[in-house]
Order: sequence, then C-alpha cells, then structure tokens
Amino acid sequence: MAQQEVKLLGFWASPFAYRVIWALKLKGVDYEYIEEDVFNKSPLLLQLNPLHKRVPVLIHGHRVICESYVIVQYIDETWPQYPLLPQHPYERAMARFWAEFAESKLFESAWMALCSRGEERERAAKLAMEAVEKIEELVKGKKLFGGESIGYLDICLGWISYWLPIWEEVGCMQIIDPIKFPATSSWIDTVLHHPVIRDNLPAREAMIVYFQKRSKDIYESRTGLRV
Repeated sequence: MAQQEVKLLGFWASPFAYRVIWALKLKGVDYEYIEEDVFNKSPLLLQLNPLHKRVPVLIHGHRVICESYVIVQYIDETWPQYPLLPQHPYERAMARFWAEFAESKLFESAWMALCSRGEERERAAKLAMEAVEKIEELVKGKKLFGGESIGYLDICLGWISYWLPIWEEVGCMQIIDPIKFPATSSWIDTVLHHPVIRDNLPAREAMIVYFQKRSKDIYESRTGLRV
C-alpha cells in the first residue's frame, strides 16, 4: 500500500498544506503536488472533499484523506520510517491534545487579530498571547517538542515559526515577545533552521502581500467598513 502513487492538493499560502508537505519530506515519500485555487475551487477538489471543500487533500492510490492533522497521522502510520508521533500512548495523546489546543486557542485568536482592527484586535492578540504562555511552559527546557528530532507537534505548530511573524508584521502587532517567551522563540529558531522546514516555505514577500489583502478583504466583508 505504501508504494502506491501519492498526490497532494494544496494552496501555496496554506500552513495546513505545509504540515503535510513537511511530513512527506521527513518520511522521504515521493508525491505529486497539485496547486489549488481556493477562491475558484476545482471540480477535483470538490469531488475529493465534498464535506469541507478545502485543502489539503492527500490521495494515496485510491484512498482520499482530508484534514491536515488526520493526513499527518495517516502518513506517520503508513510510512514507518522517521516516526513523528511518540511511541507511548499517553505521549501520543498529549501531542494530539496540544496540537488541537494550539489550533483552537492560538491560531484562531491570532487570525482574528490579523483580520480585526482597534480594540477587537487588541483583545484577540491578548487571547493569542495567553495561549503562547501555555506553549512556552510546554517547550521550556526542550530543543523541540519532539525532543532532539522534529516530530508531530513541531510539524503541527510549525506555522507559528513562519506564518505568525508575518501576521504580526502585517497586523502591526506583537504576539510572541522573545523576552517574555524565550523558550518559544528558541524553538522557532530551531524549527526554521531545520532543512526540511527551511527548504519548504512559501516566499515571505509574497506571503506579506497575500495576507495584507486577505486580512483587509475579510475585515471589510465582516464589518462593511472600508480600510
């Protein structure tokens, strides 16, 4: 089964798609990448993911897997080389828990801060910083969440190392203060210097332009105000 053809539908600016890319690269799995226009979704994407209609989507032979966390776990179980999740059941459960925590608390708050203005942005940024406080405690004293080698939680939280600083710049805000969060800042530096991460990132300037427009469009659509 592991030798069947692998394809990945993604979007160039999506941190969710890059989780899957990093997992495939770490495993040494050859795959075909198919770029999707998420604003003009292809019939293929709608056929493969009719429930959520979004990327990433992994095709492995005749099997279709959706949702980035599910895909990364599928990759880890299908290709045993370079294990991503911890071996102990409790540690595996905790890795999944913290991945979900970062998604629901940090990602959503940081995204809301980016797509807001004024007091609403300040409130959302404060919630994001409160989430970082928890992550700071978790990574304190560690090189990576996975120990000495990059693992599941590093991949799932990898967007913090690259996407979040771009959102901070676009939104003229600071969520991760290196003085207040030294362990998280050190982890970010380690992640960005890992060759699989470093060599598989979208162009920063293009990301800034994209998120400037995207956040502006969302804010105007949500509030009816022009900025």
